[in-house]
Amino acid sequence: MEQLLTFITFVPLLGALLILLIPKEEERTIKNLSVGISFIPLLLSIYLWFAYDKAASGFQFEVMARWIPAINVNYHVGADGLSIPLIFLTALLTTLSLIYSSFTITRRVKEFFLLFLLLEMGMFGVFVSLDLVLFYVFWEIGLVPMYLLIGIWGQPKDRPQYSAIKFFLYTLAGSVCMLLAILGLYFYHGTFDIVKLSQELGPGKPLGPVFGGVSWLAIAAFWAFFVAFAIKVPLWPFHTWLPDAHTAAPTAGSVILAGILLKLGGFGMMRIALPIFPEQFWMYTWRVPIIPVLALLSIVYGALVCMAQWDLKRLIAYSSVSHMGYFMLGVAATAAAWGQANLRDAAAMASNGAAMQMFNHGIITGGLFFLVGVIYERAHTRDLQDFGGLSKVTPYYYGIFMVTALASLGLPGLAGFWAEFFVFRGAFEIIPWFAAIGVLGIVFTAAYILWKIIQYVFLGDFDAHKWEKVTHGAKLTDMFAFEKVTMWPLVLFMIGFGIFPTPLVDFFNTFAQALLGG
Repeated sequence: MEQLLTFITFVPLLGALLILLIPKEEERTIKNLSVGISFIPLLLSIYLWFAYDKAASGFQFEVMARWIPAINVNYHVGADGLSIPLIFLTALLTTLSLIYSSFTITRRVKEFFLLFLLLEMGMFGVFVSLDLVLFYVFWEIGLVPMYLLIGIWGQPKDRPQYSAIKFFLYTLAGSVCMLLAILGLYFYHGTFDIVKLSQELGPGKPLGPVFGGVSWLAIAAFWAFFVAFAIKVPLWPFHTWLPDAHTAAPTAGSVILAGILLKLGGFGMMRIALPIFPEQFWMYTWRVPIIPVLALLSIVYGALVCMAQWDLKRLIAYSSVSHMGYFMLGVAATAAAWGQANLRDAAAMASNGAAMQMFNHGIITGGLFFLVGVIYERAHTRDLQDFGGLSKVTPYYYGIFMVTALASLGLPGLAGFWAEFFVFRGAFEIIPWFAAIGVLGIVFTAAYILWKIIQYVFLGDFDAHKWEKVTHGAKLTDMFAFEKVTMWPLVLFMIGFGIFPTPLVDFFNTFAQALLGG
């Protein structure tokens, strides 16, 4: 299907337009239509997964059409081993979020589901874009829907308007930096095409090809892209918008924010910053190791702050800072091996680990935010000190949470283990001292998962009187059917890819080999 990626990208827009035609009073129709529409890109993304020819690798399902000929802007889309798993992840989490929201969202239903579908279109667009202007347009499309989802449907006690504005301003600042760098590349190289720029300027090319070897321009453009993507990842010290946004956002908003929107930054690092600026990436990873230091600060600082949190949702938000630090460590190791043939295999390993961390973090942390929503809908509190002994009264919830938390911890046999294993396997060979320090994050992660989450929420004796006092008499029930349906696919992937990660590795390795000139 030549237009497969176009269908995947714009079907959500069609759904949003259909919702506009439905009276706002018909809430069940709006919810059912939104969920039904979301299944179309999900099914198409599954087809895309199996239709991609990993032996041929490279970009497939490409479409190139003139868009704005006066400035050489094209509608150029395509998918490769890096983007296809992320397209599937986007479709899966969006569908699950809409199913969950169809049972929990009762206020301004029409606007919520319309915005969610627009957000899905923006995320798909980023993952398929092979033109910098197209990439930037889709990048910005996702900004406004998430701003509104946080600001309107956030919990009043969590300052949703403040959190939404903070998210918007941080992301907008990064977008301005990126736009300036895009214009700089165009003025000098005359193209917005990501594939062409990567081929002309990427690994294996002569030193100093960006801006004709004018180093300060190349460095400025690299840091502009890097900051834009680092804000989205989020990398320390650009992370401070994330805990507020997560805490204030509705459950489905937090799932998409952690599961997909953070991956836009990681995807940008691997699609644009590393292939187009390998020399600059290498310089600030190896010669002046700013980037691996930032990765380590994210890993260790994020994990330590988790240990100090008592708000369950805020704790999981900070865990994203730590876990995406592993992603950045993998990217840094890949960049540090640039031009060194003897480190090529280790660089491929680190690249695979970084890409796997994006996918696995989306599955695992998306599941954690769903599970926080489950208990918050009952208790209307996220204070860890208000819980205790829930394993005795909600055994199904306890079992699902244990699997998801242990996957986040990196337990062997679950999906979270392999991404970290690949990252450290590559990093220890390329940047061993940074890798050794990064291992501390694994220890701290185990501490806050076992102590703060499992012990405080589930272990010990359940105090019914305390529960009634804290929740003002709310009834504690185990997971409902729709909550189980929301979590089943995620748990399946956590276990499936934990036992057999080869399907993921095969995809991401095609990208790594192409990136490294294989």
